[in-house]
Amino acid sequence: MTDLVGYFSAFLTTFAFVPQALHSWKTRDLSGVSLPMYSLFSLGVFGWLIYGIMIMSWPIIVANSITFMLACVVLYLKITHKD
Repeated sequence: MTDLVGYFSAFLTTFAFVPQALHSWKTRDLSGVSLPMYSLFSLGVFGWLIYGIMIMSWPIIVANSITFMLACVVLYLKITHKD
């Protein structure tokens, strides 16, 4: 039951980033995206991923792997496309 709660919460928080990543990819409009915030957020998600690996928690590993990839897409677009 604990993992089920973890997976459900991971699904919600991870896929909350899909609309931002898709919007950024399609429009290349990242004027509303803060580079410092996304940089810190991505670093924090990476830390959660490492933590999940260390304690072998699959909900944490899966959620933060996907979230890290999505955040990196937005970060990459923010850095390479000038507002």
